[in-house]
Amino acid sequence: MPPPPAPRTPAPRPDGPRAEGTGPGRAPAGDPAIETRGLTKAYRGRLAVDGLDLVVPRGSVFGFLGPNGCGKTTTIRMLMGLIGSTAGSARVLGAPMPSAGRRVLPRVGALIEGPALYGFLSGRDNLRRFDAADPAADPATRGERVGRALERVGLAAAAGKKARAYSLGMKQRLGLAAALLRPRDLLVLDEPTNGLDPQGMREIRALVRELAADGTTVFLSSHLLDEIEQICTHAAVMARGRLLTQGTVAELTATVLDAGAGRLTVTTPDPADAVRVLTAHGLSALRADGDRVTGELPPPHPPREAGDGGEAQELADLNAALVRAGVRVRGFGTERASLEDIFVQLTGEGFDVAG
Repeated sequence: MPPPPAPRTPAPRPDGPRAEGTGPGRAPAGDPAIETRGLTKAYRGRLAVDGLDLVVPRGSVFGFLGPNGCGKTTTIRMLMGLIGSTAGSARVLGAPMPSAGRRVLPRVGALIEGPALYGFLSGRDNLRRFDAADPAADPATRGERVGRALERVGLAAAAGKKARAYSLGMKQRLGLAAALLRPRDLLVLDEPTNGLDPQGMREIRALVRELAADGTTVFLSSHLLDEIEQICTHAAVMARGRLLTQGTVAELTATVLDAGAGRLTVTTPDPADAVRVLTAHGLSALRADGDRVTGELPPPHPPREAGDGGEAQELADLNAALVRAGVRVRGFGTERASLEDIFVQLTGEGFDVAG
């Protein structure tokens, strides 16, 4: 069995940006978009997901992080009703899954493990077939919906090309277009920027922000931590099937900084001397790259007396120590913790592609 998880930071449950109705499958606006309680999945006695308590606030852009094989995709499959759970419960848009799947899933767009496309059909005809499979879709307006989705993901010019001739990035775009054929309350994306070039990544980021601004909750997993950091308001970290922490990105960053995982950056033409001095003053994980030296700061001490500036004073002391040692300091400052810092501290391992 894996070791007990780190203390969990419950995600807040703010009201979503738009009110939901009270019809079948609808939930009050304050309910989470996704909520699991003790969600568990075992395969032949091995726990793939172990007692997951996850809360995804409505209107959030929620990053789901974890190393390869940690249970992220298994969790997404249970949320979407693709596989059953061994124990625990899951609610999506306020309704229990999988029992309420027929009511809930029309309000959910999903792109999981890459799109399943008909290679012999054009991009446009693939979307027309997806749209025709939706019993609530009006055939009279199908062409309009398909055209709008293609425009939204930047595939209008390639709509007539056979899907088998699409690049990986184009296929990802087409899968995303299928998820956006109708307005969605929740969008679930598994590696949405997989195969995209930097311009394509920027476009998908902008699209996710646009969807969130319109009130759509976006739940996405990715191995690109800086990508998630740019667009997510909330995040959760899993390892070995268990939830380690969750909350707003700002809260998670602050937690790591409080634990002493902030990073000092020094720009100097004397990197070797700077590393020597900083090592002597308790910095760890020091790395020199050209004229830039970075290292992890030790935990800040509590103020010893009135007027003691705590961390600010310690930084000033480090700068003074460098100058006294003859190190020419051209730049000196701290970097806030990144999602990568958070991930490594919580899991003790590097990040691999989605599991």
